Amino acid sequence: MSEHRVVVIGAGMGGLACALRLAQQGLDVTVVEAAPAPGGKLRQPLVGGVPIDSGPTVFTMRWVFDQLFAAVGTTLEAELRIQRLPVLARHWWDDGSQLDLFADPAASLDAVARFAGAAEARRFAAFCERARAVYQTLEGPYIRQPRPNPLGLTRDIGLKGLATLTGLGPLSSLWSSLGRQFTDPRLRQLFARYATYTGSSPWQAPATLMLIAQVEMDGVWSIDGGMHALARCLERLARARGAVFHYGLACERIELQNGRVRGVRLANGDSLRADSVVFNGDAAALRAGLLGEPLQRAVPARAPQRSLSALTWSLHAPAGLLPLDRHNVFFQHPGTAPYASEFSDIFARGRLPAAPTVYVCAQDRGTGPAPPPGSPERLLALVNAPASGDRHTITPEELDQCETQAFQLLSRSGLQLSPRGPASLRTTPADFHRLFPATGGALYGQASHGWGSAFSRPVAGTPVPGLYLAGGSVHPGPGVPMATLSGQFAAEALLASPALTRRYHPAATSGGTSTPSATTASTASP
Repeated sequence: MSEHRVVVIGAGMGGLACALRLAQQGLDVTVVEAAPAPGGKLRQPLVGGVPIDSGPTVFTMRWVFDQLFAAVGTTLEAELRIQRLPVLARHWWDDGSQLDLFADPAASLDAVARFAGAAEARRFAAFCERARAVYQTLEGPYIRQPRPNPLGLTRDIGLKGLATLTGLGPLSSLWSSLGRQFTDPRLRQLFARYATYTGSSPWQAPATLMLIAQVEMDGVWSIDGGMHALARCLERLARARGAVFHYGLACERIELQNGRVRGVRLANGDSLRADSVVFNGDAAALRAGLLGEPLQRAVPARAPQRSLSALTWSLHAPAGLLPLDRHNVFFQHPGTAPYASEFSDIFARGRLPAAPTVYVCAQDRGTGPAPPPGSPERLLALVNAPASGDRHTITPEELDQCETQAFQLLSRSGLQLSPRGPASLRTTPADFHRLFPATGGALYGQASHGWGSAFSRPVAGTPVPGLYLAGGSVHPGPGVPMATLSGQFAAEALLASPALTRRYHPAATSGGTSTPSATTASTASP
């Protein structure tokens, strides 16, 4: 084992991926986590004695995990049982209309034709082609690039890529771009929802976020044991390679000596020496000085606009006779409630939406027969909310009112659920703020508003020698695969540091940086 000691703060997906990569390379890795289990936002609380995924629920971009598992000598299928979902998502409107999007593109095209007509189906096909082109343009030069910048991106995408991006409309928002691509307001509403995958408003998010359509068409999977099983798997693989994990132990301070990282001080008074520290928390915590005032310079001083938070209900309850699939989105019909009001309420007025859209993950559906009628199911219901959990501006009455509006929408669509009962758990922006300090409950770091937001997130390396960043608040952004990729970037940046490279020659990696080979890293020393 290398004498280079690394402390990873936070066992979210970025921290787990980083710890696994570093332990595979033979470094001395210790992970400290304030929560009692790994996963970070991949929470799986017990509700009525049953574990329910109560954070991210969608598994996509499996190439990120194929790359990670290959780097540590195994495969995704060898470690987890996953199944590709035939239905990407089921969409409901409270006027009784319904649309499924499928893993089979031809089935989706046919479904859109029956839902909105042949002309709109042709527009949908053109939209899919455009989304594919945007994704192909940005995957290598941006998503896989550890330190993207506008000049480098312009150079790397070439003339064809520039034509693809400029074809979306100069500085066009996702909402306005969709208005040029669809005439049915329900389809515009559906695909605008992709902005919320990054915690953003469709009216302010760039049109490039349509690439999420291609991400889903590339495959949506379920994992036996839920999404939390993925976090447990990375922990198990890291432990097998020598990483040490401490849970229920918060980090109070990152300690410096002569301006360089030299360890961490824990909330119980203990200290851990470290040659490098990987911070897998929200960058806002560093900016706020929660890990020590000298660490504030590790991230840009200007605080960006916060992303969305959420109001969620984890339920173990019967779902009635409505034929739910795994992923369900319930919309107010755009003819009765302006879709824009949801986002103006949240971002402009800082309040819970009066006309919310509701996402429901039915975790016992999608891969086999539906549960017997009347039997309880594992359900997560979610409504977007402002990240104001540290300001305590949302009153109990407002929470109850939003809850009533959300479950009345479900009822009008045919889903009869009660948010209250012994097998239910409500989580508010204030709760998320307590779980993730300095965020106000923001679940995606900063909002992806404006074209420049793509380059404003911190990257893995920092101005503080020995300090690296991982997680959904840093590049390449929020979501399980992106946070996992950020952890790989952090590991590669650390392994490429002078302290670890001066005794051997680095080997190239797919992330665009250089890291030590597995055979030499095990003997490296500071």
